[in-house]
Amino acid sequence: MAKSLRQEVPSSTQPALQVAAERAIRYTQQIADRRVSPAPSDVEKLAGFHEPFPEHPCDPENVIAMLDDVGSPATTASTGGRYFGYVIGGALPASMAASWLVNAWDQNVALRSMSPVAAEIEEVVLRWVCDALGLPADCAGGFVTCATMANFTALAAARTALLARVGWNVVEDGMFGAPPIDVVVGAEVHMSIQKALALVGFGRRRVTTVEVDGQGRMRADKLPKLSHRTIVCIQAGNVNTGAFDPAAEICARAKEQGAWVHVDGAFGLWAHASPKYRHLTAGFELADSWGTDAHKWPNTNYDSGIVLVRDGGSLRASMTAPAAYLEPGSGREPMYHAPEASRRARGVELWAALKSLGRVGLCELIERTCAHAVKFAEGLRAAGFAVLNEVVVNQVLVSFGSAEKTREVIRRVQEEGTCWCGGTVWQGQTAMRISVSSWATTEAGVERSLQAIVRIAREVIATA
Repeated sequence: MAKSLRQEVPSSTQPALQVAAERAIRYTQQIADRRVSPAPSDVEKLAGFHEPFPEHPCDPENVIAMLDDVGSPATTASTGGRYFGYVIGGALPASMAASWLVNAWDQNVALRSMSPVAAEIEEVVLRWVCDALGLPADCAGGFVTCATMANFTALAAARTALLARVGWNVVEDGMFGAPPIDVVVGAEVHMSIQKALALVGFGRRRVTTVEVDGQGRMRADKLPKLSHRTIVCIQAGNVNTGAFDPAAEICARAKEQGAWVHVDGAFGLWAHASPKYRHLTAGFELADSWGTDAHKWPNTNYDSGIVLVRDGGSLRASMTAPAAYLEPGSGREPMYHAPEASRRARGVELWAALKSLGRVGLCELIERTCAHAVKFAEGLRAAGFAVLNEVVVNQVLVSFGSAEKTREVIRRVQEEGTCWCGGTVWQGQTAMRISVSSWATTEAGVERSLQAIVRIAREVIATA
């Protein structure tokens, strides 16, 4: 018999929370030993969710039980240590626990008056992020869902600032009849920039594309003529090779001609936190705006993107939408720094992650995952396979011969379940892409995964 929704809140909420906590803890305890991709039979059981909209209430404990019994086995074990597909970090214990508390708080972080604690923590963690990334301490910033939205927000701020220079108020008058803005990207521009350019109204094809080198770095000597109405988008961490554009040279050229430089640094910007890899980020602090993710290297829960802008006025002008019933206070108002008005307190999870790591822990996380990537590259080369990139951080590209053989190896690795690696095409060559981003990855997990990849690759080659 379903419990009535009219019961007192404490008695109706506590049992469901206890059940959820117990089941979530069990899930995290088992994640290291289970296969990374779900078994086909478990995926088939997801059909159980396809039912008509229920007529009557269902006991919350039974709802959670169904989610766990049917849903948990069909998850990809991306929070474990052997998931190397895409750049997905496993959630740190402090971040995961903070997420549970944040959900219990259920705060709307639009205005400070709606959640003083969330607004205050956002200010603190934004300063920490600027410190960790070596960016100007007085940057304005906001919390969004991902790097795509961070890039979108930064490009909107750039659009506002550049058009204001020529007397055009894009917030009030829109893009119809506005003076043109030129956009410059590298030939290996990430799709998140392309999507953001489309969303902001610049389009994906109305850009000037700059030649890159063999690792995907933009060639500064190939930059076109820039102006005070130009946005240059550069990369800190190519999604395939991990390579970094020559930021210092590009930013110097842009500043001479009044252009705005935006950095797509979804994971690469965090390399600054390591003295060993900090040289890769030299010059990126000279840009005008930056987009990055916290759910990648800092290993917070999904979703957690961050936008930072040197000119806070342009960011606030782009994102502010006043209303009579929304009364801002004298301090920083979260909704004036990001596209969303109503949103969850995702900054709290990042605060918990960085608080738990500290400067030393963040550095160690980055250096350890990079060392694991080097181990993958060395093991694959030793087995006779071609590593296609300079392993500068945590990205490895490997070919197993022809495109057909490589794709078959990737398919079988994903199906076998020891680890999960994705595929890509790098400058015309099909490759397996290994991204090491999780705090939970161990040397033993890397070795186990290497053995599985090499064994499967040799089986594919032997039967081809």
